[in-house]
Amino acid sequence: MSEANRGERGVVPPQKTQSQVDWDHEFDLVVVGSGGGGLTAALTAHDAGLSALIIEKGKRFGGSTALSGGGIWIPNNPTLKARGHDDSRESIRRYLDLLTEGRVPAARLDAFVDNGPAAMELIGKSKWMKFFWTKGYADYHPELEGGRALGRSIEAKPFDTRKLGEDEKYQRPNNMKGPLGLWVTAKDYHDLAMAKRTWAGRRASMVAAWRVSSNLIRRRHMSTGGRALVARLRMALKDAGVPLWLQTAMSELVTGEDGRVIGIVAARRDGTTLRIRARKGVLLATGGFDHNQEMRDKYLPEGGREDFAMGARENTGDGIRAGETLGAAVDLMDDAWWMPAVRHPAGATIPLVSERAIPRQVIVSADGTRFTNEAAPYVNFVHDQLEGGHVPAWFVMDAKARARYPFAQILPGAPIPKAFYDAGIAFKADTLDELAGQIGVPADGLAATVEKFNGYARDGKDPDFGRGDSAYDRYYGDPNLKNPNLDVVDTAPYYAFRLEVGDLGTKGGLVSDEHARVLREDGSVIEGLYVTGNSSASVMGNEYAGPGATIGPSMVFGYIAARHAAAETAGEETAGEETAGEETAGEETAGKAAEGS
Repeated sequence: MSEANRGERGVVPPQKTQSQVDWDHEFDLVVVGSGGGGLTAALTAHDAGLSALIIEKGKRFGGSTALSGGGIWIPNNPTLKARGHDDSRESIRRYLDLLTEGRVPAARLDAFVDNGPAAMELIGKSKWMKFFWTKGYADYHPELEGGRALGRSIEAKPFDTRKLGEDEKYQRPNNMKGPLGLWVTAKDYHDLAMAKRTWAGRRASMVAAWRVSSNLIRRRHMSTGGRALVARLRMALKDAGVPLWLQTAMSELVTGEDGRVIGIVAARRDGTTLRIRARKGVLLATGGFDHNQEMRDKYLPEGGREDFAMGARENTGDGIRAGETLGAAVDLMDDAWWMPAVRHPAGATIPLVSERAIPRQVIVSADGTRFTNEAAPYVNFVHDQLEGGHVPAWFVMDAKARARYPFAQILPGAPIPKAFYDAGIAFKADTLDELAGQIGVPADGLAATVEKFNGYARDGKDPDFGRGDSAYDRYYGDPNLKNPNLDVVDTAPYYAFRLEVGDLGTKGGLVSDEHARVLREDGSVIEGLYVTGNSSASVMGNEYAGPGATIGPSMVFGYIAARHAAAETAGEETAGEETAGEETAGEETAGKAAEGS
């Protein structure tokens, strides 16, 4: 097998030492991966006077960040402070302590809380980095002490990707753009989901129509969410002259005689290899093992092993396995950023976030009974689903729910495509008994569940699972109802969708300290090796603080890693000037790198 093929597959061969390597390129910090954490780290390194290089295994940059909704959960960031929301440090730490339940070292939680605002201030130096607060998108557990019902999540402002120039065609797309160039932010979607129920939803529909017309006239290429965040970070890095090389896969870590990581070997798409020295360190930001079936089978629980992952296709555990070859410890490998999902007949995985909060529906197990709060945060929902072995589950709704609310990217009232029925994903019947027979659950069990649920809906209270008690549940609910998440299921025809265990990425990875340094099993530091994002064991433990609690920590620990690399070697001669002229000629843009310059 060629080195190029080994790199694409993420196979990590035995490590080389410095005496065996003739370097092709030299930088201070080498960042492996081009998601939010990697891009932030490179920008931080440049700000600290270091030369930095980003390499990306795929044909397009942005990683899973570009595929995401793009929320950033970093308390006390400048955008929130500008809106008058300045949390006490004690309340933030109390929330995270209750959330993580001792699963995460206090020093790492402290590092996240204390460095988050500074990380956002640093990237905010760039004219491109503009954000807004997603007001009302609650923390995922706002009822906990220190939680916030109005939320702490911010989002990058929409961005016209034409400004990327040549790099535009090398940016990873996502699903946030609608037909005819329609673009929606997280807040827009919240309102549009109620287009048939609220005036805010109707106004959002009119705004959407205006955007379509405006884009057709102005020929803009508007992006939102994670794609807007990545585009803005890329513009800041272009201004800084930081190179980004595509289709360049790390195939080896290189260590010195003392065991310190001093560089990498990377495989290019043309089969050539590059030996890249990293004077100050290597940052692994390669994502999780989302699409590595061998690792999923080894680590994830039964019911969660099938690959319904929504992370970047290149996420095959490369960084995690590279660290393990040096004796790095791993943790949380049996967990993921779980997401209930429906499989599209064409093969894509469709996440269900807002859909689980709508009224006039229940989610049931194979015996036709409910097993958790349908509207709960997605990680918690799937934890309960897996614990009970409810795979698959069934999303059951009535005709009014189908007419009023969007579901799985199907507009309210729009017919469910025939392919969903043909693939055994969707079912439709005139009675609940008939529907139960189609999906293979006991008819009496489903009937009893719906009858009981309808009583709760009439009372506006769910004593079994508390659906609608949390501000998070209510965010995507129907505000016309006494309980925004509860209404009776009583209008034929009835629909059922097969619900899979999906994920936004895996949660386990390399153990690291408060400086983002990778640790061995005995707790000692692997010098020169840093990690962030889903390559690392999550600072959130088994939980999820709020919208953007994947991207936010990834950016913060990318910032921490770069700052630590710079501080550890402060006073030593850096090669920024030597490298800049050598490396940016012909390789300063993602596009040029992709073309093999």
